[in-house]
Amino acid sequence: MLVDGDVVGEIGAGLCVLLGVEDTDDQDAAGRLAHKVAGLRIFENEEGKFDRSLLDVHGSALAVSQFTLIAETGKGNRPSFSHAARPEQAEPLYEAFCGALEDEGVEVARGVFGARMEVDLLNDGPVTIVLDS
Repeated sequence: MLVDGDVVGEIGAGLCVLLGVEDTDDQDAAGRLAHKVAGLRIFENEEGKFDRSLLDVHGSALAVSQFTLIAETGKGNRPSFSHAARPEQAEPLYEAFCGALEDEGVEVARGVFGARMEVDLLNDGPVTIVLDS
């Protein structure tokens, strides 16, 4: 992940977590979501079945703050971000999520909150999942 041409975070095998924080989210939600991300069985075992978690495969997480995930698009053609948390609420919750994921035993690389980031992703497999706290 690059900010202004500088590498600010990178991982090997693992998950790219695009984290959007809503105005109703709190510290408990951040902890629950981190626990879910660490334990979600979405990596294949020897038989090709999704049976391993991020912890099981000793993977890392690249955590990217992404308020645009909270966009509402039901009316018109311009997305509304009215339910996205304000930065003063969202940044501490982003950091709480990252810290809780580390407490679960996952190595976490962080982006720069609020920065324009370039994220390169190699998606190895068919898994993209939306989790809601």
